[in-house]
This record gives sequence, C-alpha cells and structure tokens, in this order.
Amino acid sequence: NRFFNFKTNNQLNIMRTLYLFTFLFCTTLGFAQTNASDPFAETIESEDLRQLLYVYASDFFQGRETGTLGQKRAVTFLKEFYETRGIKAGAGSEDYFQKMTLNIRDKEVKTENVIAIIEGSEKPDEYLVLSSHLDHIGIRKGLINNGADDDGSGTVSLLEIAEAFQKAVEAGNGPKRSVIFLHVTGEEKGLLGSKYYTDNPLYPLANTIANLNIDMVGRTDPKRVNDNPNYIYLIGSDRLSTELHELSEEVNKATVNIDLDYTFNAHDDKNRFYFRSDHYNFAKNNIPVIFYFNGTHADYHKPTDTVDKIEFNLMETRARLIFATAWELTNREERIKLIEE
Repeated sequence: NRFFNFKTNNQLNIMRTLYLFTFLFCTTLGFAQTNASDPFAETIESEDLRQLLYVYASDFFQGRETGTLGQKRAVTFLKEFYETRGIKAGAGSEDYFQKMTLNIRDKEVKTENVIAIIEGSEKPDEYLVLSSHLDHIGIRKGLINNGADDDGSGTVSLLEIAEAFQKAVEAGNGPKRSVIFLHVTGEEKGLLGSKYYTDNPLYPLANTIANLNIDMVGRTDPKRVNDNPNYIYLIGSDRLSTELHELSEEVNKATVNIDLDYTFNAHDDKNRFYFRSDHYNFAKNNIPVIFYFNGTHADYHKPTDTVDKIEFNLMETRARLIFATAWELTNREERIKLIEE
C-alpha cells in the first residue's frame, strides 16, 4: 500500500508538473502571438533617443522659442527626419508644415506645427493623433534654455515611435487605422499650436479616435512619494473614455509593466496639469486623451534642463509603452467609445 501510495503520489506530481509546463508554454505562446507590436517596440532604444536628443536639445536650436530662428531650425530637423524615413507629410500641410500667424503679447509671430502621417491599411479614415510640443522658452537673461526634458524628451520619443510604426509598415504589418504624428508649436505661449490644429484640423476631429500626448518623459519627480523610478504619470485617461483607461492598463500589464501613477489625474489637483498641455485642446473637442508626464523638477524652465540629466533607460521604457498603447488603439476591431455612448 505504501508503494502504491508512493507511486500514485509520484504520478500525480509528474502530471501536475506536466500540466503546469504545458500551461506556461501555451500562455507564453499566446502572449507572443498577441503582442505583435513587440518586435517593433524593441526598435525604440535608449541610444537612439540619446543621439536624437543631444542634437535637438543643443545650443544650435537656441531654446526653440516660438517664431525664432532656433524654432525654425527645429521644425526643419523634424521635417528631415520624417522625409528620410519615408513617412509622408500630413495632407493639407505645406511640406510637413501647418503654417500659422499667432498673436503673442500683441505681436504677430509666424510659426508652424509639423505633421506627418502613416495611413491605415484597413480604416485609413480613422485617426490616432500622437503629439508633443516642439517649442521651449528660448534665451532668457543671455542663457539658452535647451529644454531637454521639456519637451525634447517628448519630441524625440515621438520620432522613435513614428520610426517603429514605419518599420512595421515595411514588414507588412502596418496599423489598420491612420497614425498622425503632430509636433505642435506655441505650447509655452498658451497651448497655441494645438489650439490652432483643433480649430483648423487637417483630418476630421469626428474621426479622431484619441490623442496620446507626450510632454516631459525623460526624468523623475523628486517629490514623488513612491521611490520606484520605473513609473509614469497618466493624466486624463479616464476623463472621457473608461475603455481607453482600461485598454491603457491592460497594455501596460502585458508589456513593460511599470507603475502607472494617477496622482495628477485627480479632479482637485492643485497643479491643474490636465489643463496645461496640448492634449487639453483635444479633450475640449470630446476626443479621449492620455497625457504622459514624469512630473516637474528643479530644472523645469531653467537653463539646467540639459541632456546629461535625462534617464534614457526610463525614457525608452515609457516610449515603448506609448507605442504599444498606440498599436492597440490603431489595430483593435472597434474604435474606443466615449463614456456617454
């Protein structure tokens, strides 16, 4: 009997082990099959982000203040990036530029957004807008404010995400919906470039499924209570679409699995960050948004916001998360729904 019990227990243990192995194998296989974005997300690398940002946040761009020579150099840099990767200019733009004249402190300032697009393979008339602001505060008291984090980090993250989508296209696995890459001007002057776009959209706002806005993703917040650096603040994800919020959470768990911190998403947030970046002009038009943000720091809007302080491994992870979220939004069967629908 003892031998029989021993043999039976051994058989049960072996069966349990085989079952667990089979379950894990199938789960892993399923995960690999469903995460078709992974090979392209992995092309977003910290070293590429570093090389781009060392150029974009250099003195050559003179702090990128709206309407200045430095800002003109910045938009040329962005245009040339898209041209060399074979990513098309936005329809209705002037060779990637959406030109405008803004009234800034009673002065007329000529400036431009930069817009590129990858058209969807199945639903090209539905659009996901990925945005970041290309400008910063320029030269003050004789010192250049290069804005490496604000918003050089968001700008070059958007470039890397665009390149990852283009590599998917070249591999025959492009997005089903269209992806618009929107670099807006005049954010530091009052969200003016994004307001101009939503007032004069090159693609119908009614067909714009969401806006993912990237503004400061290269540093950490020294005031954050949780000392885990592997996080990102998310703002606005549940304001207009519960479905967007849930999708964002699921994508994070299935991919990079970082801390999603909603501290500044609170309706009583005294900083009012929900109203202070370019996603807000989309939200005002009833378009679901997510604002990706690392929080402020001692170098915010100072000449000391420099590239050497950027944490590129964190930035890589955050950019991969945004790419994976964009991938899911553009490839899912149905567009996400608003809360009231």
